[in-house]
This record gives sequence, structure tokens and C-alpha cells, in this order.
Amino acid sequence: MDNNLLLFNDFLEYKFPIPQYLGAKYKHLNWIGKYITKNTKTVLDAFAGSQSVAYYFKQLGYKVYTNDFLNFNNQIGKALIENNNIRLTNDDLQILFSPNSDKNKFNLMENLFTNIFFTKEECSFLDSFRSNVELLSKTKQSLALTIINRAMTRKVTMGHFTHTKALEYANNKERIKRNRSLIRPIKDLFIELLPEYNNSIFDNHQENKSFNEDAISLIAHLNNKIDLLYLDPPYCDSHADYQSFYHLLETYTQYWKNKKFINSTHKYFPKIYSGFDTKKDIINSFEQLFKQAQKIPYWLISYNDRSYPNKDEMIKLISKYKNVELSFKEYYNNVGGKGSVKGSKELLFICSPK
Repeated sequence: MDNNLLLFNDFLEYKFPIPQYLGAKYKHLNWIGKYITKNTKTVLDAFAGSQSVAYYFKQLGYKVYTNDFLNFNNQIGKALIENNNIRLTNDDLQILFSPNSDKNKFNLMENLFTNIFFTKEECSFLDSFRSNVELLSKTKQSLALTIINRAMTRKVTMGHFTHTKALEYANNKERIKRNRSLIRPIKDLFIELLPEYNNSIFDNHQENKSFNEDAISLIAHLNNKIDLLYLDPPYCDSHADYQSFYHLLETYTQYWKNKKFINSTHKYFPKIYSGFDTKKDIINSFEQLFKQAQKIPYWLISYNDRSYPNKDEMIKLISKYKNVELSFKEYYNNVGGKGSVKGSKELLFICSPK
């Protein structure tokens, strides 16, 4: 790792807003950072998720390209990685908290999710807020969506949307004791979160960029510009279905009116194609990804020992193009998700030119 970069940059004082996201690498940043190669200047985080690793790369002073196939994650990238200096002001809040600008257009939350995750009143607020997001500049739109999406995960037990217990838990005194956000208005949670997000915005003097594209296609387009590729793909067979966990955030961000919504949680259908979340697709997807990435000198790949394909098969796939070393951390406590239970191992494949 280029220690001189750490020694002379001023960006580590900025703090990434703590995520509530299954599989987020927020707690593994220093471990990952140990394996960044010297003289790295440009990094691509191709499966960025919560954006905590991309933000870490930005703190280290690199030029950062970040990507996620889900748009709500891309909005975090636009708000915190691509954005260098734009923050939400009190004037923006007055706009965001104004009455619904078009009730005929912005009624999705009230019509679709009332009494599933939130009350009718809260859903109506979310519709109004979403209508007024459109009145802001593009970067401020991304920041507003990032914070309101985080507020929604704060208000739902476990921070995801695969269950229908949210309102039941909000009436459970024991659960409220553990998490008072269950009974707090989403507007109040937004206001509370705002300073943390505004204060996390900084300029690392690079032209960083956030994408909302298929990872394989993006790598094919950018491979000649990248020194280090970081991959944190879904852990297939081990909590890989992020679309199910966070479908509400994607629906709200996209504000879909042309999707079919299924099951008791009103998950959108059809899903956005990933290629990395099912056993029938994932081997071929990795082969295509590694083939497209072969011109990028160094790769770091986060993985889990309970995922498919297993670590030996992954090493075999990677070894067609790179030399591979393996580092790992064992989970000693259950921290959420099949892939991060006690006794499982978080893996890091360190890949260098042959």
C-alpha cells in the first residue's frame, strides 16, 4: 500500500455515514486497504452497494469510478463519491417538505405500500417528498434520495423490506426500547441524518464518477483507465438477493408506475438482471467479468467461504488471468446474513499480474 498517500492526504477526517446494509464492507476497510498496491491512482468499485469502500478509496485520494446495477445505490455514489461540494440547505428542506406538487403523478407509496411498511400518513409524506425532489438540481436530488432512503431503513426493523412486520414491531414496547426509530416520523429521521451526510461531502481533487450499469459492460469500457479493480459481488447462495431486501428503495428511487408488484411486500417484477445472484448464471458471469478485466493490473475481490462457487473454484477461475493470494477474516459473532454468521470467513482474493 502507498503509505505516503495516507501520510499526506487530508481526507480521512471525513466520515462515511454508517450504513445499515447487508454485506456492507464498512467494518473491513482497513483490512482491504492493506492490500492496495503502491502507485495506484485510479480505482473502480464495480459492485459498490452502500458505497463505503468507494468512499474509502476517495478518502485515500484516488480517482474513483464507482458502480452499482441498482439505482438507489448509484444515487449514494452520485451524492458522496461524485459530489465534491454540494450540500442540502434549509431552503432545499423547505422545498422538499412542501405539499405534493402533483398528486396524480406522485401517489405510488400511498397506493402501493400503505400499512405494509408505513402508515398512510407516512406514505403520503414520502410521495410529497419524492414529488419535490424533482425540483432540485441533479446532485441535490441524489443527496435527498440517499438520505430519505436511509431514513426508511432506520424506521424498519432489520433495515430491509423482505418482511411485513414493520408496523407490528412499531407497536411492540420491547422492540421500541431497542430502536426508537420505529415510532419516529420519517421526516424527523431525515432531519437528524442530514448533518451527517452534509458533513461527509468533500473534494479529493479528482474527477470521480458514479455509474448505474452492468459491471461487465462497464469494465469492458473502462479497463484501460483503471489501476485497481475492487469487486464485491453478491455472495451467491449466501444472501445474494439484494433486490428482494431493498426493493422498496429501488421502487421509490425509480418511482416505477409500469412494473408488476408481487407478494405481500409488493416487490417489483420482473427483477433487474444481475447475472451474479443465481447458480445457473454466476460461473459464466465471473468468466466474462475476468476476461474483460484482464487488462486491469490489480484486482481485490471480497468474497465469503459460504458462497457459490467455493473459494477453490474461484481461485481456479481467477488464475487464468492473475496470480492469486488469499487473506481471510473469521466472523466471531452473528452480524446479519447467512454469509456473515459466526464461524464463516470473509475472504479477500489479492490478484496481481502473472
